[in-house]
Amino acid sequence: MRSRLLIVDDNPRFGQAARDLLQRQGAEVVGVASNGVEAVHLARELQPDCVLVDIELGPESGFDLATRLTNVHHQRVVLISAHSETEFIDRLATTPALGFIPKADLSLPRITDVLGDARTPEG
Repeated sequence: MRSRLLIVDDNPRFGQAARDLLQRQGAEVVGVASNGVEAVHLARELQPDCVLVDIELGPESGFDLATRLTNVHHQRVVLISAHSETEFIDRLATTPALGFIPKADLSLPRITDVLGDARTPEG
């Protein structure tokens, strides 16, 4: 079964490039949102398997959107950013998002790995 993904990024060029890349790799990108309001609407309507949320959404916080999508709308969220994980390490430790992927490393296998790791019980 193909992964159904929703991309949330305020940069339309990145959103389209990410859609093209992930679709070539076998994902079904069900939508691309540019802000939190649009992301919540599309997530409710389309029920993706995972929502990829840019940490920096212009005036909005991707962390806040990830929390809302996860806690209120029961979505699985993976955070993405052009910046490295070390720049957000404290916030990443407290987010309900399943993981983080740098935009430069974004790929369907990386998303699958993050989602797989999130399902693995710690023990």
